[in-house]
Amino acid sequence: MTLASARRSVLVDDVIQRLRAEITSGRWPVGGRIPTETALIEQLGIARGTLREATRALIHAGLLQARQGDGTYVRATSELSGAIQRLDSELGDVLEVRQALDAQAARLAAVRVSPEQLTRLDDLLARRSTAWRDRDRDAWIEADYAFHQGIAAGSGNVLMDNLYTALGPALRRSMTAHWDEHGFDGADRRGHEDLLDALREGDAGRAARSAVSNIDATDDWRGAPPASPAAES
Repeated sequence: MTLASARRSVLVDDVIQRLRAEITSGRWPVGGRIPTETALIEQLGIARGTLREATRALIHAGLLQARQGDGTYVRATSELSGAIQRLDSELGDVLEVRQALDAQAARLAAVRVSPEQLTRLDDLLARRSTAWRDRDRDAWIEADYAFHQGIAAGSGNVLMDNLYTALGPALRRSMTAHWDEHGFDGADRRGHEDLLDALREGDAGRAARSAVSNIDATDDWRGAPPASPAAES
């Protein structure tokens, strides 16, 4: 490698890290379009070729997505999340992974969750219940996922939290697809109060069992016959 090519490689790596920082910090949110090529060249003070090489690397990693004639969008906040999204996992695959993650996250959260995190989990269950009452599919899925994400955060294990965050898009996408087929009939309406009570009491075994029970209920709903139009009216 020549000195010039080595310098270029270092520069591209630096630009990759700077672009990644915009994504992971949330300044460039998932689903949003990043600044134009011209704006980034001016902002970073780099050549067009360097920017394109860095952007291609992040597209390959799954963090960015180029849309023909429309620009480049943020697809994921980490390489792990991007890889999971590319797999386009079925709900059954996601649930099998979640069964292990949810049980361990609940077990750890039972002894590590903070009072502030418990208050947030209370609020999320209230949102979940309201969405159920209003038959708001998107709000229900989002509140349900946020609740389980909150437990992963309460586990105090950063890797656990990151893994759950990475699963988020695949889980929401799969849940939405199956919801369109099955509707509210058969979905778990109980609200996870038992799990939250176990966390408050610091009962790790009960928390883990409740988390697994929730996954089993979702799996039963997934295998239920499709909802009839009358059931949704």
